[in-house]
Amino acid sequence: MRKLVVGSRRSKLALTQSRQFIERLKKVEPDLDIEIKEIVTKGDRIVDKQLSKVGGKGLFVKEIQQELFDHEIDMAIHSLKDVPSELPDGLTLGCIPDREIPFDAFISKNHVQLADLPDGSIVGTSSLRRGAQILAKYPNLEIKWIRGNIDTRLSKLETEDYDAIILAAAGLRRMGWSDDIVTEYLDPELLVPAIGQGALGIECRSDDTELLDLLSKVHNQEVAECVTAERTFLKEMNGSCQVPIGGYATIDDNGRLTFTGLIMSSDGKQRFEQTATGNDPVELGKEVSDILKEQGAKEIIDALNEES
Repeated sequence: MRKLVVGSRRSKLALTQSRQFIERLKKVEPDLDIEIKEIVTKGDRIVDKQLSKVGGKGLFVKEIQQELFDHEIDMAIHSLKDVPSELPDGLTLGCIPDREIPFDAFISKNHVQLADLPDGSIVGTSSLRRGAQILAKYPNLEIKWIRGNIDTRLSKLETEDYDAIILAAAGLRRMGWSDDIVTEYLDPELLVPAIGQGALGIECRSDDTELLDLLSKVHNQEVAECVTAERTFLKEMNGSCQVPIGGYATIDDNGRLTFTGLIMSSDGKQRFEQTATGNDPVELGKEVSDILKEQGAKEIIDALNEES
């Protein structure tokens, strides 16, 4: 196998999960020679705005994809929730490895549970999806946007005007943070996760058969089917970071999938949610999206996308 160059964002989390995936690859091919190339994306450069206000898709992947086209790197290790539902021609997801916990982690001062936060408490999140779902359930709370890596957000919780923050549990786990810092993991019935949350997407050139053969050895087909249902829903609904959209699929021992799709207004006052079960992940994602479109969810998305 030739030497491989992996493209990764420069954040601590991105580099950590890239190293962890490389270790996974080396368990099946111990003699691999792999190096990481750090790439700064548009999403990394914009630190003073909500990403939902920036507009566009692929804020954390476009520069990395260009390096693939230019043959500067051989593969990219993405957080799958950052990857748009449609890939450019010539690129493919070579594998979907094992998924980390897909839920959201609620972290508060003094470990006060979400349901016990006093009226007017400030919850920090950079996600429209999280903010809308929290406001729908707890309209007595205030949502305040927060940016930065995990360490930065945890520091802001202690030093700035936040009573709690919400982070992806997967990032905390991958960075080795103890469960002790988490006040509670939020059940998907309360907070539907982001599309692909907790999963990685390993992107490479579609014609790189040697690399695709290697990646197939660490591919998790059950996870791939779950995220395919989720990403199909995202594509059908034309979702982006401007839209409070969520989706979460599970698979049972018989290979049967259950998928829940969610669309909300930013203020949490309109909610469209549907759960369906089936065997084909693509058909399942389309089924849920068709139902929500009939209910009027597409109007919310179109309006929010026009504003951006």
